Amino acid sequence: MKPKIVLIVGPTGAGKTKLALEIAQKINAEIIAADSMQIYRYMDIGTAKPSPQEQALVPHHLLGIIDPDQDFSAGLYQTVASKAIDSILQKNKRVLVCGGTGLYIKSLTHGFFPGAQENRAIDRELRAQEDQRGEGYLYHELIKVDPVSAFRIHPKDTFRIIRALEVYFLTGLPISAHHEKHAFKETRYEYLQIGIQWDRSLLYDRINIRCEQMIKDGFIEEVRSLRARGYNSELKSMQSLGYRHICAFLEDKIPLDEAMRSMKRDTRRFAKRQLTWFRADAGIVWVENPLENLNQIEKMIKEFFGY
Repeated sequence: MKPKIVLIVGPTGAGKTKLALEIAQKINAEIIAADSMQIYRYMDIGTAKPSPQEQALVPHHLLGIIDPDQDFSAGLYQTVASKAIDSILQKNKRVLVCGGTGLYIKSLTHGFFPGAQENRAIDRELRAQEDQRGEGYLYHELIKVDPVSAFRIHPKDTFRIIRALEVYFLTGLPISAHHEKHAFKETRYEYLQIGIQWDRSLLYDRINIRCEQMIKDGFIEEVRSLRARGYNSELKSMQSLGYRHICAFLEDKIPLDEAMRSMKRDTRRFAKRQLTWFRADAGIVWVENPLENLNQIEKMIKEFFGY
């Protein structure tokens, strides 16, 4: 029999962390993060990482496991998350995966397609083309050969753009076609996937409030500290939501009010893209206002586990 796991998914600002904490304590579970930014050390406020107090309530995995200048991928996530699942199950505890990075979740539940190996020569050539032709060139090339992947990848996510182009040049097919062919059909676990949804205007309000709270909690100081450690604004991690906006402010490129406006706007747009990804998965059970429907969610999960 396949191991059973529960996943709590949804857009940024939906309240996944609070729901996961509530549920984990009720079903004797440990939490595995599925967030492509919470994997970084020293990046806590801007990634909405669970606080030390929250982490003390329930054991968490895959938070702060790499430095901000290190590369990571969905394939690596699958490997380390699978090991974390095994360790939790060996303790006779439940597994609760929580996050909004759809590709990480897909790679965990269905495996990752055995695509072309990385090719350093192609990698070097692509990076040289970007240097020569200017920022954004590779992303526009990706739009031409694989618009599906281009929609899912941030224009500044050079690592994933190059990987997608590598696969295309090595196999003649876009990486999205490999994913579709593989179709993530071979599920590795038996799982229940719960999605958190809000009325769009309420979700956007939550996002705006969160952005403001991040500043109050010391986000500017966090980014300043990262820069002091030598992590500059050109890094992939520092080009992520919030961090790139505060870097622009600290570099005197824009005033703080403009940084905040663009951070809120870009976060709302990101949440919309996340919803588009998750809406394509018919297997997700959607729940509104999760903490108000906690009993319903708990009942659903306990039925899934058979108790």
